[in-house]
Amino acid sequence: MPTSHHGPAPESAAPEATSAAGLRRSVAAGAVGVFVHWFDWAAYAYLADTVATVFFPAENSTTGLLAVFGVFAVSFGIRPIGAAVFGPLGDRIGRKRTLSLVIFLMSGATLAIGLLPGYASIGIAAPVLLVVLRLVQGFAAGGEFGSAASFLAETAPRRRRGFGVSWLEVGSLLGFLAGSCAFLLLSVGLDEGQLTGWGWRIPFLISAPLGVIGFIIRNKIEDTPEYRALEAADTVPRSPARELLRTHRRELLQAAGLMTAMHVPFYVVLTYLVTYETDHLGHSAGSAGLLSTAISLLGLVLVPLSGGLSDRVGRKPVFIGATGALLVLSTPAFLLMRTGLVGTWIAGLLLGACLAAILGTYAVWSAEIFPTRTRQSGLSIGYNLTAALFAGTVPYVLTVLISATGSTLVPGPYMMIFAVGGLVAALTLRETSGTALLRAEDLSPAGEPDAEPARI
Repeated sequence: MPTSHHGPAPESAAPEATSAAGLRRSVAAGAVGVFVHWFDWAAYAYLADTVATVFFPAENSTTGLLAVFGVFAVSFGIRPIGAAVFGPLGDRIGRKRTLSLVIFLMSGATLAIGLLPGYASIGIAAPVLLVVLRLVQGFAAGGEFGSAASFLAETAPRRRRGFGVSWLEVGSLLGFLAGSCAFLLLSVGLDEGQLTGWGWRIPFLISAPLGVIGFIIRNKIEDTPEYRALEAADTVPRSPARELLRTHRRELLQAAGLMTAMHVPFYVVLTYLVTYETDHLGHSAGSAGLLSTAISLLGLVLVPLSGGLSDRVGRKPVFIGATGALLVLSTPAFLLMRTGLVGTWIAGLLLGACLAAILGTYAVWSAEIFPTRTRQSGLSIGYNLTAALFAGTVPYVLTVLISATGSTLVPGPYMMIFAVGGLVAALTLRETSGTALLRAEDLSPAGEPDAEPARI
């Protein structure tokens, strides 16, 4: 099976991507979609109680809340289907078009949720329509990461590629923070009746114009130099998903290892930890939320620094250092949390620093693993399959394991398992920092590495 050791295409085939100003435009185009997605994700999660009241019958509040979280899980479950559509589509028609399409779909569905009448107005049609719109959002979200990561990797200057791609996760953290802040402002500024009557709609209505701005930005950009080289050589793949599974299964597994080592600590540290602190450590919701905010702010600083560091010293040292630290610190961190609030903050920030270094490197390294012909397919399918299997299930699995074992240390060993998976993937990969993304196999008509590369 061909692996990532095949040589690059001639330099003339892959011109240097962008200037510093171009990098800023590319970052804006790539990161705006993940910002909108995570803003919506956070708003929906924090407003779960209110959404349950609005869209589900009032007889049983617990049933309503479970239904809301069920709808939340459904949007995760459909993401691999979106990835299977938008990943290969981006390899066939270009990064720019899929970037524009996914943000259009996401923003349109978000706006529709903000305008949707509740159960009291249209009965059972309200929750049914909510499910449909969340399915559309999840389907579109399945194409967001692969499109944006491919675009950023292929437009960032080669020597600053890690720094450029890391801004994808800065967009995620900013969206998460913005959604949290929106919920906080609504909770403080409105009473329960106002929040249930109309206030819950505000975050969804706000994200729609943000999506329009993102669509305009993405519609004005050019496609990437690597993809344009495929078009010029007339070697755009007809069946990128089939090609990916035929010739790059190993790379897909390696990328999945890197991605899972990001997904699990991300959801443990930034989402589940809030519930863990209130349910098992006895901390107030306000204190737990404040620590989550502090970890996110730390990430905003450390993620681009880690991406930039990986440009200087390599992807391998930064990623292995971060996952190795996560392996060593995970269980001691949860032991430290038992000592009190100060210990919880120290432990949370240490885990947040490990997560930030992983966030700063996993996406660019995953992008560099794949050839241009199948890059978006590999990123989309790998990211969303691992997200559906391991990310969205974190709160449920940890709740069940803690209940079954009676030990509140369970999250530590759980993260250690996936840190080991990330280390195994990283140790099987070569260093890719500074390498050309366009390879000889990209310019051969059948995508075969041994074929004579087309001349352009």
